[in-house]
Formats: sequence, structure tokens, C-alpha cells
Amino acid sequence: MAVSDANTGSNATAQSYKQLKEDFVSNLSGGSVAEIAHVCAVAPVVALLWSVLQARQSFFRPYTALGFAVDFLLNVGALLLSVTLYSSAPLLLNILLLTAAVAVYAVPPNLSSARRKTPKLPPNAQSKTWSGPPGVLSTKPFLTNYRGNMMILTCICILAVDFRLFPRRFAKVETWGTSLMDMGVGSFVYSAGIVASRPVLKERADGRATPLGARLMRSIRHSLPLLALGVVRLLSVKGLDYAEHVTEYGVHWNFFFTLGFLPPFVALFQSALKVVPSYAGLALLLGVVYQVVLESTPLKAYILVGPRTGLLSMNREGIFSFWGYLAIFLAGQDTGMFVLPRALNPRGALGGSSSKPIALLLTSAAWSLIWAALYFFCTDYTYGAGVSVSRRLANLPYVLWVVASNSALVLAFCLVDTMFFPAFYKAQDAKTEKEAYDTATSRVLRAYNRNGLAIFLLANLLTGLVNMTMPTLHVGSIATMGVLFGYTAALTGVAVGLDVYDVTIKL
Repeated sequence: MAVSDANTGSNATAQSYKQLKEDFVSNLSGGSVAEIAHVCAVAPVVALLWSVLQARQSFFRPYTALGFAVDFLLNVGALLLSVTLYSSAPLLLNILLLTAAVAVYAVPPNLSSARRKTPKLPPNAQSKTWSGPPGVLSTKPFLTNYRGNMMILTCICILAVDFRLFPRRFAKVETWGTSLMDMGVGSFVYSAGIVASRPVLKERADGRATPLGARLMRSIRHSLPLLALGVVRLLSVKGLDYAEHVTEYGVHWNFFFTLGFLPPFVALFQSALKVVPSYAGLALLLGVVYQVVLESTPLKAYILVGPRTGLLSMNREGIFSFWGYLAIFLAGQDTGMFVLPRALNPRGALGGSSSKPIALLLTSAAWSLIWAALYFFCTDYTYGAGVSVSRRLANLPYVLWVVASNSALVLAFCLVDTMFFPAFYKAQDAKTEKEAYDTATSRVLRAYNRNGLAIFLLANLLTGLVNMTMPTLHVGSIATMGVLFGYTAALTGVAVGLDVYDVTIKL
């Protein structure tokens, strides 16, 4: 009898703690767009400090144990601080980092090291334009920096959100509003869209077009591992009775399903480019149509307050928000179309890009302003439509906010790149470009970028392990920082280890 009572009490305690965790992430209203921008700005400011260290002092060449420690503390530690100890003062953190960058820049440069480590360019580097295999596309340093930072911040937040030290205004909102984690999921999709533009650009450079059927089959093969991960996550969450926020995606849906269904639908929508001139136009058209349907039909009320009586209604958030994420993905593809090619498109700045940094900066700045203006007129109550952002719906304001913010981040990283590492843009051959790329990019960020999805999966597994082994809601600030530091160190160690041994895990 006593054993039975003990088991009953233990189960009741477990259920009450599970409910406490679900309440901890429910009914949140988020924070201001400005504060989120201040936190996101930490990444390009860190890139500035890292670039000053490298360009002026060749601090990370050769890459020593000390270099790795500083690399980790800058590119991972600063982001961790921005969402924990400095979460109430992200501007102060940015000022401190900028002050450090100015101080390092004031130190006389290490000219002997710079001459030894800077890639040597041919005498006619300024006058020739490199094209041809593999000269159609390039992996630019600022894209590695952008995608690596996005992945690191995402991995930090998915565990940090379970601790009280992480501000509730940074966690995902219930229905209306903006938050850092809402920006994170959209940024993940936008970043995937940038990468997805590579095969399209290669096809155009080769003067060929893949038939729809072949595109679909290729996209389905790419989707299957993601859908399998979605099923594994679903079974593990239900089997382990893990705390979950149903209104985030639904009863059975999760983010892996959203990622998995994107490639086939992108393959289908690519046929619409015969009518719509660009991926940006296609993204905007899809977002507008979806918003009109939300406002002119009962769909919005169905998603927000409808009963969960069948498979569709149980997962309505994930199913219908997919259209917003698809629009974000297409907008990311449009960015990839002008940041990845080497040669300037004859149509001009907004029609294509080049390895010439000024053209790239102008193009990125123009699109950042366009997306920001669209977001302003969509959300402003005085001069615009006054529609509120909703990540749960993935409505048009959410799409525009994510795209505008990420476009601005890409621009910021591109600006840092252009200022400190112009040698990359003057490269005449693959070897020279590779040397310039290695000089201009953090080893930690390259490692996260190389095996991003595998590291994200590992982060999810470690997050589950931490939550199953400790009551995160009852952990103090010092212990929380210890756990998060150890967690990020483990992820970074695995990522850099895979990179050192030249291992790429494709999922």
C-alpha cells in the first residue's frame, strides 16, 4: 500500500512539473522588435571584432588552442551572454564589443604575419574576371558567418528557454507579437532558402532546365530524412511524455515536418517563375494571398480557436503556417540568387550580383530597404494596414519581419567582409579563393555551417537529455550558466571535431 501511494505521489509530482513546464512556455506575448534587433546585432558586431583580430593581427592563423578558445568565446560565448546575463542590456554588450574592436584596431598591425598569411594574388588581379568551373558560384565568407551565427543562436535558445534565466519575452509568443525565438525559426527557413538557390543557379549557368518530375523526385529524396526526423521526434515526445506546447505547431506536427515538406512545394512553385519574374515576387504573392485568405474567410478563427476534432484540426497551426514558411524560404532563395554568383548579371544591381563587393553591398542594401518598407506599411497602424505579427499563423507581417531582419543581417556581415577581407573578391583561381576564404572565416562558424542540420539534431537530443535529468525550472542562475556553457562547448567540440577530420554528415 505504501509503495502504491509513493508511486501515485511520484506520478502526480511528475504530472504537476510537466504542467508547470507547459505553463512556463504558454500565453507569452514577446518583446519589442527593437530589442530583438539589438540582440541579433551582437552577431555582426562579434564578426567585426573577430575580423579586426584576424585582419590586423592574424590572430587565428595558425589556428592554435588559444585561437580556438577565443574563437569559441567570441562566436558562441557572446551570443550566450546576449540571451542570459546581458538579456536586459544587449546594447551595452554591443558597446563593449565595439570598444574592444576599436582597441584592437588601435594596436599596430602585425605586418610580418599578415604578409606571411595573406593569399598572394596574381599581378593582374584587378583587371581579370574569373569565370568557369567552379567559377559560377562561390561560398562567400559573410554567408558562412551569417549561417553559422544563426545556427549557434538557435541551438542556444532551444535549451536556454527551459531555464528561468532566459527571459520569457524571448520565448515563442502564444498568438500575436514578436520574440527572439519566433525570429529564430523563420531565420532557419530563410537560411535554408539561400542554400537552395545553388542548384538553380548551376542549372541556369549550364543553360539547362530540369523537368518538373525530376525536380520533384530530387526534392522528395531530400525531404525523406527530414520527415523521418519529424516522426522520430513525434514518437519520442509522446513516448517519453515530454512537455509540449500544442498551440506551437499542433498535436503531432513539429518543425522537422515543416522543413521536410518545403522542398517538394518549392519544386512545384518553381514552375510559376514562368509567370512571376523572381523568387521575391513569388514569395510576396504567396504571402499576400495567404493573408487575404486569413482575413476574408473563417480560416484565421479556425486556426486560433477551432476545436481539435480530427487530424487536420489537431495540427492546423503547423499545416497552415507552412504557407508562410514557404514564402520565407522563397525569399531566402531570392537572396541566394544574387549573393552566390560571381559574375554581375546584365540586368543590373537588383537583377543579379557579382563578386564585386560594392555591387553586392548595393544590392543587399536595396533589398533590405524594400523588405523593411513592406513590413512597415503592413504593420503600421497610422500609415499602413496595421496587421499584427503572428508566428503561430506565419502571416504576412511575420514573413516580412523575418525576411527584412535577415536581409539586414546579411548586409551587415557583407559589410564587415568587404572592409577587412577584400582579397577574397580579387581571387583568380580556386586555390587562392580557398585560402582567402579560410583567412576570412571563423573555424567555429565554418564547422557549424558545414554540419548544421546534424548539429541541430544533436542539440535537440542534448536538450531532451538535460530536461530529463534535471528540473530546469528550479535551477539557479550560476548553475544555469554552467549547464549552458557545457552544452555549447560540447556542440562546438563535436562540430569542430567533425570539421578537423573532414567529415560532412548529410541529412
